[in-house]
Amino acid sequence: MWLRTSCDLTFDIAVPTPFVLMLRPRSGAQQWIASEQYKLVPSVSVFEFTDNYGNLCQRLIAPPGAFGIHTAAEVMTSDHIDRAPGARFVEIQNLPESALIYLLPSRYCESDRFSQMANSITAGYPLGYDQVAAIETWLRNTIHYRPESSDIQISATEVNARGWGVCRDLAHLGISLCRSLSIPARMVVGYLHDLAPMDLHAWFEAYVADRWYTFDATQAQLHGGYVAIGYGRDAADVAVYNQFGPALSPREQRIRVQHIDEPGYAHGA
Repeated sequence: MWLRTSCDLTFDIAVPTPFVLMLRPRSGAQQWIASEQYKLVPSVSVFEFTDNYGNLCQRLIAPPGAFGIHTAAEVMTSDHIDRAPGARFVEIQNLPESALIYLLPSRYCESDRFSQMANSITAGYPLGYDQVAAIETWLRNTIHYRPESSDIQISATEVNARGWGVCRDLAHLGISLCRSLSIPARMVVGYLHDLAPMDLHAWFEAYVADRWYTFDATQAQLHGGYVAIGYGRDAADVAVYNQFGPALSPREQRIRVQHIDEPGYAHGA
């Protein structure tokens, strides 16, 4: 499946404001970035770096006045989501070092508080993928998904107590439940084709059978069309923008994901 993703953000800047952006998807096992556009209005100097999770980040100082950010990409991604019932649990001693950090509690994922609950949800399921699938189903049936309902980030314990949330909230709770079972789990932010209402999206991945698998309790049925921008322990690691100084919110934000024909130039996979 070929998709064209785009993100347009416009801010009204009062004083010179440092930003760290995370708006460039990178090619990997699940997606190939064939082309990109990245435009800042007005144009400013940008320094790009790779953070501790492999995400492509951009540092800049936005000048006073209207400041616009436009990014777009043509992406080849899977038209289906891999499912692997029965995929095995990976013992801690056999995990790659890069996965170990995703076993630990983090700011919004207090996994040390969910052991009893996770064991209750997954009772009777084989260790590994089937446990995560049971958690995904429990989230879908128990925590009410309310897109665009909150701009305040809350933790997994608060989501569980409240019983509803946006996509990142369901992901936080799913991650916490997985980690409490010693299954590495990480937050993903990006785009999803046919998401309604259209916006940036969040889901989680769990590590079983020596690879990462996608889980998303906000969707009644998982389908292809996911494009990842960033990975991290929780939402604190995957903000598409962080600004420093007086608090800002975009005056305008527009997200688009369109199905396109395969571009007429060479690409890799």
